[in-house]
Amino acid sequence: MNLTILGHDDRYAVEQLLLSLFSETEGAALSKLTRGSTWLTAIAEIEVNGKKTRATRRLRTDAESVRLRRQMLQQSLYLAALPHLQTAPAWGALAGVRPTKISTRHLLAGGTEKSADKLLKDTYFVSKARRQLAIDCSVSTVRAVNRTNNNDISLYVGIPFCPTRCSYCSFVSRTVGKRTDLIEPYLQALYKEIAHTGRLLKGSGKTVRSVYIGGGTPTTLSADQMAALLDTLYDAFDLSRNLEFTVEGGRPDTLDAEKLRRIHTHGADRMSINPQTMQDTVLKACGRPHTAKDILDRYRDAVDAGFAAINMDLIAGLPQDSYDGFCDSLEQVIALNPANITVHTLALKKGADLFEKRVSLPSMEEVSQMVDYANHALRQAGYKPYYLYRQKYMSGSFENVGWSRNELDCLYNIYMMEETHTILSLGGGGMNKVNLPEGKLERFHNPKFPEQYIQQIDSVLLQKDELFQLI
Repeated sequence: MNLTILGHDDRYAVEQLLLSLFSETEGAALSKLTRGSTWLTAIAEIEVNGKKTRATRRLRTDAESVRLRRQMLQQSLYLAALPHLQTAPAWGALAGVRPTKISTRHLLAGGTEKSADKLLKDTYFVSKARRQLAIDCSVSTVRAVNRTNNNDISLYVGIPFCPTRCSYCSFVSRTVGKRTDLIEPYLQALYKEIAHTGRLLKGSGKTVRSVYIGGGTPTTLSADQMAALLDTLYDAFDLSRNLEFTVEGGRPDTLDAEKLRRIHTHGADRMSINPQTMQDTVLKACGRPHTAKDILDRYRDAVDAGFAAINMDLIAGLPQDSYDGFCDSLEQVIALNPANITVHTLALKKGADLFEKRVSLPSMEEVSQMVDYANHALRQAGYKPYYLYRQKYMSGSFENVGWSRNELDCLYNIYMMEETHTILSLGGGGMNKVNLPEGKLERFHNPKFPEQYIQQIDSVLLQKDELFQLI
């Protein structure tokens, strides 16, 4: 879809909505803003296969703000697009990766769930089911925010290594296989950043409230390396007021009973064991060298190790999967009764092998049925959505949703995704998000790849000095 912009500079807001509405459609779109003495007028025109549609929205000039102007531009584009679409998009005129920010902001400002529902319906044209998802997640966010104050932060520790690469994965990580020579130099550089950041944090007046070790696959590390990393974190940071400590175990082929026991005894209290599917044929198609039985065995090992909070991920839309296969996977995971179940929708990204080899993928209609089944089955099983986000190139422009039982929400996921307080990231590929006054956010990126991180560790430490001048 060719896009022409006239009279405004809000290309990104309009472009992202257009991409979500017409990901692979040929045609032309116009987004135009005219400014009069009293009114701003947004005009959108879309032409597909010779059919041309037009829509307008207006805003008083004395009420203009960046948010309201972009909202008006997106509304006009959505209304012009609607006649060209077979069905109304579930997320309406919302194109961002964090649609819950709107309902969360509304609730934090004193709004009710009922008024948040009306806002999402009347202003953004969101479907009833997605409105409920967003509001449920925002309720969890408000609850999580109320457990913190302005001096609280969270820590993310990145371990960008995996034993092998899954076909759908686009994350920055090094596939180590049996070669582990890069891991130890990486850990030594990481320990320097941990120690340096710990010293800075002690004089900042900030308090760590959640810790998350992610990747890659952090449990690519040996049991001894994991224990040493956890001990280093406890030595560097005061975690006496920490609310949760998560290790993303991810793939069961990187776990065993001893490693899980060591991780738990060295201070982590949450674990992720992510099957993605419980179908052996689908696991093989994704390049995951383990079976569904391995997943069940490692889950029991994690419970025996003492983990009361375990997350499990599933992906709707994997190659060679089907509606029946996905439903069976979900039912098997629900039967284990983990604290959290996260249901992702497959996102085809350029960094993934699957992007070029799109074979045996379920149809968009089938993926939609998978997502709808998950929403129904999880609610029936007593789970409630607590955070969600969207991605570009996601099947059907759906969403990733984290579900929890007994309010066992993963707080880090909420704080990071909703950007409610500062996130300090340590290690390769990490992004530091510093919350500034008036809702502003400043980002500091660590080098992406392990080799770069090791070579540039001195620059990483200097960047941390700069970052702490802001917080």
